[in-house]
Amino acid sequence: MKSLKQSALVLAIAGLPLSGYAELKPLHDADMGQITGQAGVTIELETQVTMDEFTYTDEGTLGISDIFIGGADRIDMFEEFTSGRDAIFGTSSTDLIDNIKIELDVADDGDAIINVFPITARPVDFAVRTGAWELRGNGGESTLLADNFSAEGLILQAQATVDTDTDTLNLTTRFAIDELELDVPFMAVGIRDMRITGAGYDPDNPSLLPLFTLVDMDIYKDANAAGTDSLAIDINTFEADMSIGQVLVGGTSIGSVGLDDLAIRNTSMRVYGH
Repeated sequence: MKSLKQSALVLAIAGLPLSGYAELKPLHDADMGQITGQAGVTIELETQVTMDEFTYTDEGTLGISDIFIGGADRIDMFEEFTSGRDAIFGTSSTDLIDNIKIELDVADDGDAIINVFPITARPVDFAVRTGAWELRGNGGESTLLADNFSAEGLILQAQATVDTDTDTLNLTTRFAIDELELDVPFMAVGIRDMRITGAGYDPDNPSLLPLFTLVDMDIYKDANAAGTDSLAIDINTFEADMSIGQVLVGGTSIGSVGLDDLAIRNTSMRVYGH
C-alpha cells in the first residue's frame, strides 16, 4: 500500500506542466533568514453598537438608557479647515464607525501590541449618544442625573500594549471632540457646543496634528492604602484645550467657558470595592 501511494505521488508530480517548474528557484541561506513563518493579524472594521439600557446595581441601581456608539454621519466637523478639506476629512460619512484598521502583534518578548488607525489617510469619525442617566432606589425613588448626552468627534490613532515585564496595560490615543452636549436636570444645568482639541491648537490657523488631544495612561494591579489589591489607573498625560459655547442654568445661557493648555499628569487612582 505504501508503494502504491508513493507511485501515485510520483505520477501526480510528473503530470505537472513544465512551466510550473520554471518558476521554482532555490532559496539561499540569506533568503531563508528573512522567512519567519509568523505574522500579525490585521482586522478591517466597520461597526455600530446600540443598547436599550446599561445598569449597574449595588443596593440601588444606576441605569443609562438609549446608548448609541457609531459614526457621526457628518462631514462638517471642525469647519475652520477650509483648505484641502475634502482630502483631510473625506466627502461622505455614515452612522457606522468605519475606515478602521486594527493590527494585533505579539512581540519577541511576549508583549501584546494592538494598533488602531485609519485605513485611508483621514481621521475616523465617531459619535456616542445616550438618553437618561438615572439613579433608582428599591422603593421607587429616582433622580435623573443626566440626559441627552452627545459627543461627536474624530480619532486619529490608538494603541494598547500589554507589557509582560511589568504586567501593565498602556493605552494611548489621539482624539478631538467637535461637539459635546449634556443636560444635568437635577442641577438645572446644560452644556452646549463643548470642544476638546489638542493643547495649543489654534482654530484661526488650523493644522491637523495639533488638532488632536493626547491621552496616555497605564492600567495594572497595585496595592491600595490598606495594602490590598486594587485596579490601578495612572494618567501619564492628558493635554487639551477645551471650550464650552454655552453654559445653561435654568435654561438660560450664563456665558461661555474656555480652558487653554490644560495638562493633567502624574495622576494615580486605585479602584476597589468597599
